[in-house]
Amino acid sequence: MTPSPWTRRPVEVGLVGAGPWARAMHARILAAGPETRLTAVWARRAEAAHATAAPYGADVAGSFEELLDRCEAVAFAVPPAVQAELAPLAARRGKALLLEKPLGPGLDAARRVADAVAEAGVVSQLVLTKRYHPVTRAFLAAARDAEVSGARSCYLHGAFLAGEFATGWRLEQGALLDLGPHLLDLLDAAVGPVKAIRGTGDSRTWLELTCEHENGAVSQASLSGAVNVPRAVTRVELFGAGEPLVYDTAEIDHEECWPVLRREFATAVRTGVTTAPDAARGLYLQELIARVV
Repeated sequence: MTPSPWTRRPVEVGLVGAGPWARAMHARILAAGPETRLTAVWARRAEAAHATAAPYGADVAGSFEELLDRCEAVAFAVPPAVQAELAPLAARRGKALLLEKPLGPGLDAARRVADAVAEAGVVSQLVLTKRYHPVTRAFLAAARDAEVSGARSCYLHGAFLAGEFATGWRLEQGALLDLGPHLLDLLDAAVGPVKAIRGTGDSRTWLELTCEHENGAVSQASLSGAVNVPRAVTRVELFGAGEPLVYDTAEIDHEECWPVLRREFATAVRTGVTTAPDAARGLYLQELIARVV
């Protein structure tokens, strides 16, 4: 039997960050292979880096520069300000980038990341988790054939109320910067490019967005990370002359996203061709967000 190309040469990925998301997703998924191999972890807290790397036999880098020396691609699982500081350095070293949303804490920082990626010509991929699920892809494919007059949507959870993900930047910036990229990406892809956007409410408690799309459709988006719901609620409903088209994550298994994300990132690295949402998409989404605040 001919061995898989990934078995022969998995993409060697270094991980920046050792917080809850790095442990829950990045380290676990990148180490699972066969398309990727977690080679090293670097974090500003060495003890956290050791705890994240140890279960997978990965090395702990003593510095960010050392991490870059040990990998061909870099995954980021850090606050937006840290990603915006370090991702351009990795791009200039020719490293492929697996980036979190938002790209940066603000539009200028996000633009620096996207510009560095474009100037270096490196592969980038954005961890818009739901984009990698088959149910999401089926919904977006169906939406391309639909004539949409209006849409309503929501992304709601209670993670900002307490727990590991009630972190400083999330509590300060609220749902717009954290959940907004996910929902705006889905609306933009399903309904059509957004040409105008306005908001009302408080991003730290409840925010309502109204989007006007280039095709004349109007969509609504409700965002909150501070409501007491038993599980996250992500729902998009498209309305027009035909039957409503509904996307709801209530019944999907998010574990199905990760193998797709890993495989597509590795394929992009090996071929040099990005097909998934990338840094340019991340910048576009952050430009939309900047119009709200």
